[in-house]
Amino acid sequence: MVRVSNNLVGILNFVTLLLSIPIIGGGIWLSKQANTECERFLDKPVIALGVFVLLVSLAGLVGSCCRITWLLWVYLLVMFLLIVLLFCFTIFAFVVTNKGAGEAVSDRGYKEYRLGDYSNWLQKRVNSDKNWNKIRSCLQDSKICQRLLDDGSSTKVEDFYKEHLSALQSGCCKPSNDCNFHCQSCKAGLLDNIKSDWKRVAVINIIFLVFLVIVYSIGCCAFRNSREDNSWKRYP
Repeated sequence: MVRVSNNLVGILNFVTLLLSIPIIGGGIWLSKQANTECERFLDKPVIALGVFVLLVSLAGLVGSCCRITWLLWVYLLVMFLLIVLLFCFTIFAFVVTNKGAGEAVSDRGYKEYRLGDYSNWLQKRVNSDKNWNKIRSCLQDSKICQRLLDDGSSTKVEDFYKEHLSALQSGCCKPSNDCNFHCQSCKAGLLDNIKSDWKRVAVINIIFLVFLVIVYSIGCCAFRNSREDNSWKRYP
């Protein structure tokens, strides 16, 4: 008997199986092409993510198509844990990034950033010497300030002050209006950048969570169908 839920789980996991291949390939490419520590930092997580998606997709695909109950059970357990993990991270991201924002400055095209305006958890991350040394090395490798100097080499000072600067450029590439170079404005600019990125990730997570819940619900139906089929085969 053809089960719609089993077919849907099989199709969805076949698609995610195909998607895992370029993810793994991208991670391998990063490991080969990376020239700096910051670039190499990404390759292992990307490869691990690709392998994880591949294994979960295989479990869901084989379990649904071959009616293997224990494999579907493992698949649903992993999906449930993933849903809980993503839900907790999304809530955490919104809580951590709730505080802090750039302050508009009169007659300036940029904003000023203060480290104390952001959450204590984020402040502790950048105040750690071990973390900050790595971050500072990444910022130097990105040459974000050098690009700003190259682009504005012929710009007058008064025109420069009216230009729009990113949080990192405002915090790290010029003296603060309040205290020149001695109030950790670079760390504050970094945190504002992280805050914006995390909020975008949290919104994407919400969409992904809805998708996972739908797939999980379909998977539960497929698991029930598989268990019923096995029961009928056992007791003809």
